[in-house]
Parts: sequence; C-alpha cells; structure tokens
Amino acid sequence: MSITGYSRRRVLGAVAAGLTTASLSGCGLFDDEPEPPDPPDPLQPLLDEAVALAASYDRAILAQPGLATRLTPLADDHRAHAAELARLIGEPPPSAGPSASAAAGAPAETIATLRTAEQAAQKSAVAACLAAPADRTALVGSIAACRATHAEALR
Repeated sequence: MSITGYSRRRVLGAVAAGLTTASLSGCGLFDDEPEPPDPPDPLQPLLDEAVALAASYDRAILAQPGLATRLTPLADDHRAHAAELARLIGEPPPSAGPSASAAAGAPAETIATLRTAEQAAQKSAVAACLAAPADRTALVGSIAACRATHAEALR
C-alpha cells in the first residue's frame, strides 16, 4: 500500500476497467444510433419493372380496347412475375392498376411502344439474371425469356 491508501492492484484494476469501457463504447455497444436499414433487395428493380409493365399494358388496353385479347395475357404474365418476385423478396404482393390514362393513338403505335418497353425490360432481366445468386437464377431467367417472347409477340 502506498501513502495515498491505494494499492497497485486497485489502481491497475481501475485503469483496466476504464480501457475496457472505452473500447466497448468505441465498438458501438453503448451507441444510441439505430442500426442502418437493410439495403434493398437486388431484385427490387425487377419487381418494380414488372409492376410498371403490367400497368403499361393495362393503360394500353384502356386506350385501345380492341387490343385487349392480344395484350391481356402479357399483362397477366407481368402480374404473375411481380407476385413471385414479391414473394421471393419477402414483400406483400404489389397491387397496381393503370395509374393514368394513356393517350389514344393508333394501335400500331401502342404495340410499338410496348415492344420497346419489353425489349428494354428483357435486357435488364438478363443483367439481373447474370448477377443473381444461384437460387434465384431460374426465376429471373424465366422472366427474361418471357419478356423476350413478349417482344416477339408484339411484332
């Protein structure tokens, strides 16, 4: 014991406790900041695109009722893709209808616009398939193939 009444052991114990507390607080144990949100699922853009494509078809059908027989099955495919992607991602199934009325143009213009959208969507689905983990490639590859088929069906 020293003149101050503190033993070397007691002083070293206090220093060790202080260092432990300092190191723990630096690790975030005592931080009050919330955890950062999880990053969005990499398939979220594909889901959003499927919902947008279905809505585009719905708007086209409203503007061109004579194309309903031809376009409805394609819109239904995109709704099925959106539902399956939402299930895979763990989100509630999307519910989207035609959000705005489409300008009434010639049926050929409507078909050409949808074909262009399908071609762009097919490219993004192929890119997503190449980047997807193995357990997701079958679904994403099927979506890419379906979009390519839609583009051909709209010739």
